[in-house]
Amino acid sequence: MLKYDPLACLPSSEELPDSDDTPVDNELQNIIPGLLKVILAMVWAERMDWFFGIDMGIYHDPDLAAIVPDGFLSLGVERFYDQDLRPSYVLWEEKKLPILVLEVVSKTYRGEYSTKKAEYARLGILYYVVYNPFRRRKPRLEVYKLVNNVYELDDSNPVWLPEIGLGIGLERGTYLGIPREWMYWYNQQGQRFLTPEEKEKVAEQKAQKAEQKAQKAEQKAQQAQQETQLLRERLRSLGVDPDLI
Repeated sequence: MLKYDPLACLPSSEELPDSDDTPVDNELQNIIPGLLKVILAMVWAERMDWFFGIDMGIYHDPDLAAIVPDGFLSLGVERFYDQDLRPSYVLWEEKKLPILVLEVVSKTYRGEYSTKKAEYARLGILYYVVYNPFRRRKPRLEVYKLVNNVYELDDSNPVWLPEIGLGIGLERGTYLGIPREWMYWYNQQGQRFLTPEEKEKVAEQKAQKAEQKAQKAEQKAQQAQQETQLLRERLRSLGVDPDLI
């Protein structure tokens, strides 16, 4: 007797579009999730059990349109499928909800504090992160954690996320040559992880210091050699063979 698999009738990730094709009206909506992803790629370089999607459709119901956060993090899934990567994130295939979703507020309000927040809570996504670069009087970064099906706000900076093992927060820095406030990952001690450019710069500085140290050591060796030679010549001028001393 054949066994019926209802999931076999549902469309696969290859058949579903990866986003809603809605153009962003603020570059930060792509750059900030991109920065978080490249930092994760260094911090978790040896791990293959995570995925960070950017402007990618999350399909949660075959009868409904996908939700498309600016960024999301899933744990316990394959980091890569194959060389073509994921075309979309389909829950009935992945079988793992994202643990964190990120929305970067643009000048065109998209329901980040209302409809999207309610939708993410309904789905059961543990962390909902909202960054509003246009705020002046209220916190620009808000991290919500789902507690008893209700999002509770933590507006500290950075915020430690124990289920992920990382913190998330804001700090001024320079990325892509742009000095401004950026979003970073942090360790449990509140120290932020470096960007690729910063890590490269630190490596260059270490290499320069090592080279300078080597040059100083070589100069000292040359100076000692010169002093030894002068001493030998002085001894010879006094009628003393330095080789017999």
